[in-house]
Amino acid sequence: MVLTGGHIHDSTEAQSLIDEAVKRSNGETVSITADKGYDSAAIVAYIEALGAKAVIPQLSNRKVARPVDWAHYKNRNLVERFFARLKQFRRVATRYDKLTERFASFIFLAAAYIWLV
Repeated sequence: MVLTGGHIHDSTEAQSLIDEAVKRSNGETVSITADKGYDSAAIVAYIEALGAKAVIPQLSNRKVARPVDWAHYKNRNLVERFFARLKQFRRVATRYDKLTERFASFIFLAAAYIWLV
């Protein structure tokens, strides 16, 4: 998990998150799944350079179409449901904690609670 400011787009941290995922999987990463916000030529090329498959739907204005494994993309639903459960915690949804350390620690605490329940 990487916390950024509200004005910073998520895709700016994509390469560091991909590197961390590959490192944790001991280089056995087969595919990286993301939403349309991560559909950029640089991110897709970076994923493919690592030897993984990019399962990212294309933006409507993309000139060159890429194939997408829609059956594999449906697994992203698990992550979306996790974030929906995480946002049920008022402290997370309203960003009650202004300090990054406190906010991150409560996210980890809420994630552990969701995992246990």
